[in-house]
Amino acid sequence: MNLHNLKPAEGSTKKTKRIGRGEGSGHGGTATRGHKGAKSRSGYKSKIGFEGGQMPIQRRLPKFGFTNLNRVELKGINLDTIQKLVDDKKIEEITPQVLAENGLARKKDLVKILGRGELKSKVNFKVHGCSASALKAIEAAGGAVEIIK
Repeated sequence: MNLHNLKPAEGSTKKTKRIGRGEGSGHGGTATRGHKGAKSRSGYKSKIGFEGGQMPIQRRLPKFGFTNLNRVELKGINLDTIQKLVDDKKIEEITPQVLAENGLARKKDLVKILGRGELKSKVNFKVHGCSASALKAIEAAGGAVEIIK
């Protein structure tokens, strides 16, 4: 291998022509911008969604639905995930901080325990919400749930 026979890896480079680099490039002169007009000049800028004076699509389409500004988004975590965490780390109390440290939720997430899977270990929970099926499974395993605000 010498300097004269080095090549980039297959598929790592694109064979596109460089625009606006002189006549020899094959894209000289107008540099693919056409002749005259605002779009051919440097500094041209168009508003996002502008369609040349035609009514833009975001105004043609009807609005629908409703966005509740007071909606509370809860991060759902299932019992099988909790059981796996308890088996690996030997944790006896589940809080949002513990879940954040183990990568199951973010620091500011509101956490709700959901009932998929089964819980074999006695675990106490301090969470923002709990489904009825999860509550039943936790109490059957000997654990307790404390709802925090």
